[in-house]
Amino acid sequence: MTADPEHDLEHNIRSVRERIADAAARAGRNPDDIMLVAVSKTWPAESVLAAHSLGVADFGENRVEEAAEKIPRVNGAARGITWHGIGHLQSRKAKPAVELFDFVQSVDSVALSKRLSGSALALGKRLPILLEVNVSGETSKYGFAPSPREEFFAAVDAILALPSLEVKGLMTVAPLVAQAEDARPFFRALRELRDELRGRFPGSAWQHLSMGMTDDFEVAITEGATIVRIGRALFGKRT
Repeated sequence: MTADPEHDLEHNIRSVRERIADAAARAGRNPDDIMLVAVSKTWPAESVLAAHSLGVADFGENRVEEAAEKIPRVNGAARGITWHGIGHLQSRKAKPAVELFDFVQSVDSVALSKRLSGSALALGKRLPILLEVNVSGETSKYGFAPSPREEFFAAVDAILALPSLEVKGLMTVAPLVAQAEDARPFFRALRELRDELRGRFPGSAWQHLSMGMTDDFEVAITEGATIVRIGRALFGKRT
């Protein structure tokens, strides 16, 4: 599979950045505070390199196996790229994930956190992570259940105590909705949960909210997203 011709990719990147800036302006925010993560799953190394040449620095991969093939090729040809693990991660794949990714956004259990911490410690690496929260409660989605709150807070407390991990904030995947505005309650719920965590665990910054994708990222930005994960609006539809 190949991406759109490069001139289309350039147009798409410019369009997405303009939409990010417009949404930030509506919320009274600085667009520079919002990180664009290009979701490059299923796209080849050449597509990543083309996007990087146009100023994109952060890329998200869902599967460790695909990332293991792609990341070395890209890193061998370009510098200054940050790789984000954004898909469900099985505990048994923690070690290669730590080796491959600079940031893991989809940490959804204490058990996985312990595996990631152990692997990072062995590699002498500090790994930034986000805690994935299933704010919608959909059984098809991964993530911590936000309620009961005390159970969630106990899990957070255990993770914060682990060495070699840096908890940077929260991530969620909103449900598929008919209109982007319908996703707002889920984004707001994640922001409110983050605010509770700041009060409960003030020793951590809790600076990031990773929420919003191609169909709803503008609404997510108005609710406080600091990271948006965009694939289709940049690279085009997957076939």
